[in-house]
Amino acid sequence: MSKILWEPSEDRIKQSNMQRFMQAINHKYHLDIKDYRKLYQWSVDNIPDFWAVLWDFAEIKYSRSYDRIVDNTDKMPGAKWFEGARLNFAENLLRYRDDHTALIFKGESRPSVRMTYRQLYDEVARVAASLKALGIKPGERIVGFMPNMPQAIIAMLAAVSMGATWSSCSPDFGIKGVMDRFGQIEPRVLFTADGYLFKGKPMDSLERISGIVSQLPSVEKLVVVPYANSNPDISSIPRAVLFDEFKSAQSGLDVDFAQLPADHPLYVMYSSGTTGLPKCMVQSASGILVNHLKELILHTDLKREDVIFYFTTCGWMMWNWLTSSLAVGATLVLYDGNPFHPDEGALWQMAQDEKITVFGTSAGYIAALRNTGLIPKEKYDLSALRALLSTGSPLSEEGFEFVYDAIKPDIQLASISGGTDLNGCFALGNPTARVYMGELQCRGLGMKVEAYDENGQPVIGRQGELVCTAPFPSMPIYFWNDPDGKKYHSAYFDVYPNIWRHGDYIEINDHGGVKIYGRSDATLNPGGVRIGTAEIYRQVEQMEEIADSIVIGQDWKNDVRVILFVQMAQGFELTEQLKQKIRQNIRANASPRHVPAKIIAVPEIPYTLNMKKVELAVKKVIQNIPVLNKDALKNPEALDYYAGIAELQTD
Repeated sequence: MSKILWEPSEDRIKQSNMQRFMQAINHKYHLDIKDYRKLYQWSVDNIPDFWAVLWDFAEIKYSRSYDRIVDNTDKMPGAKWFEGARLNFAENLLRYRDDHTALIFKGESRPSVRMTYRQLYDEVARVAASLKALGIKPGERIVGFMPNMPQAIIAMLAAVSMGATWSSCSPDFGIKGVMDRFGQIEPRVLFTADGYLFKGKPMDSLERISGIVSQLPSVEKLVVVPYANSNPDISSIPRAVLFDEFKSAQSGLDVDFAQLPADHPLYVMYSSGTTGLPKCMVQSASGILVNHLKELILHTDLKREDVIFYFTTCGWMMWNWLTSSLAVGATLVLYDGNPFHPDEGALWQMAQDEKITVFGTSAGYIAALRNTGLIPKEKYDLSALRALLSTGSPLSEEGFEFVYDAIKPDIQLASISGGTDLNGCFALGNPTARVYMGELQCRGLGMKVEAYDENGQPVIGRQGELVCTAPFPSMPIYFWNDPDGKKYHSAYFDVYPNIWRHGDYIEINDHGGVKIYGRSDATLNPGGVRIGTAEIYRQVEQMEEIADSIVIGQDWKNDVRVILFVQMAQGFELTEQLKQKIRQNIRANASPRHVPAKIIAVPEIPYTLNMKKVELAVKKVIQNIPVLNKDALKNPEALDYYAGIAELQTD
């Protein structure tokens, strides 16, 4: 069994929302559930009852309740959730209208800006009034091409308050990347900022915005927030207006929350698009609301007095997830910029100053922070911090140890994993359970997650394919421009009929923890044995000589051989001696099968815009297969280094 890194106190367990929820179930159904494992099992054995209790526990606001929770728990896709209910997503997020701080916005080195729940409601009402004047109707699309700033949340809430469907991209996307997404859904209004901050420099976006609008004839109004510059010149951009001029001049307005069916389309989210045009996944208001509140209230133990931060952009689902914290009445911290500017302690200074209690980031950030040598607990007062969340890629065991050694010894580290597709998690944190080295604490309540072996059978204590064998509310209701459902079906259900295959390679152990081994489509098969890339990354990441790496399986002589590409740390070069050291580390700490056949130095590792390594794109390049959509990459030019490497043509 893995090493225990943290255990909640009895007092913390008693005061947790999870414990209150368990008591609510015991009371309603005359049960005696006493631990999470039994609670989880009950939640997946009694799916309609579980979501019914959660609906009440989360105090979902509605004008008409549901007639039934779900029509068919054996139907995937296509199960209908909360039929008959009428509600509004924005009304649930704006239930608090007092002087409690709702948003704190920090743009790199600029002073932080604060907004109360009362002010937030007023701003949403003013923007909604202007959208109403444009004649926006339910189901029409309104989009954001914005930094992670309050106006992005205000625009989203105003849009969905009247039944419009929201979608957003990060401002570092190129014109083609934006068009590949927004061009498919034809928005009527586009909210943007004149630029964004990066490493102390204002980055102008107006030229790209002008190019985007010229290719998006559906956009009737472009609303620009001055941010990079206080007085941007938008006179040459057609249909453009400044944010303060667009919103109603009246204050004290009421928001007219449109009461809509439970499956009304709330968000359009996008696949990464590295294998073609991004898929547009449409998600429902009720499905996202109940699933986010389950994850925030129960698994994150979020309460009104909390201050929650997630390092994210508006192009990543963690922005949508973070925004739902408003329904709990917590304070959200929004950050725009480079997390290491003006120095490596930037986010920890902010954590200290704003008394952040829940700090969310990526495994990549934790690895990069570890490489700087900073020990945040020695330099900053992190006494308010009680939970740290990590996602985006598997967090290595060294990452787990670093959090407890360098950040805070008494903290709940919740490594979480799910996807844009479900706008949530399959496995995540549990405030009432131990944290084991290298493990996600549990499978999410109501999510019937299994690891399937090569024969499609569930296994415990062995690696397998992550599947979900029963429907859940936040599944996409459909894909855009997919009238017969073929794209949707092929994305998840082609391998196991009626079972969601997510594309991750995992292990569920006998105490309920989960380990992630990387993407199953990037799984290596040397000698016909499946191994996960995360096991190799873990060994390489802890070597001071290596700054970054990427692993692929190369088809070679009727088999697959493991190829490791390494980006060297400053001052080091890849010698034969270092190659031998890498191989020895991998052999001793993973297995002989993990040892790469070739280790090759490259100047850069390619990533998606959401900072995920693109093993499949690298594999395509070395096999001379075109990579169709390089605009989905943060650094597409990095792929050029992998073309025509002579060493890959020899034994």
